[in-house]
Amino acid sequence: QVQLVESGGGLVQAGGSLKLSCGASDGTFSRYNMGWFRQAPGKEREFVARIGLNYSIRYYADSVKGRFTISRDNIKKTVYLQMDSLKPEDTAVYYCAAATYYSSSPNDYRFWGQGIQVTVSS
Repeated sequence: QVQLVESGGGLVQAGGSLKLSCGASDGTFSRYNMGWFRQAPGKEREFVARIGLNYSIRYYADSVKGRFTISRDNIKKTVYLQMDSLKPEDTAVYYCAAATYYSSSPNDYRFWGQGIQVTVSS
């Protein structure tokens, strides 16, 4: 069991930036692959970005590639999502999640945060 808590969301104008953080209370954080997902009203939860155990293995959804950057600090037990050049279509509740598999599927992520709202105005 790992407890995840997101922070850093809010309201930003299109073209602006936000940085999300997700802190883990579990000391085994470094053993998990970490991912960010998002869910807009009336839509299914979708993959945004993931990062492996050794910092350098990263993968992004095509919709955010070149604009978002995922990173992690295993000592601080925190995963980050730097979001630049934000668009109104990025508006959603963003979730961090932990998995033992390196995967883009939400079904492979066992532990989830509560989610945090990101709203991008046009």
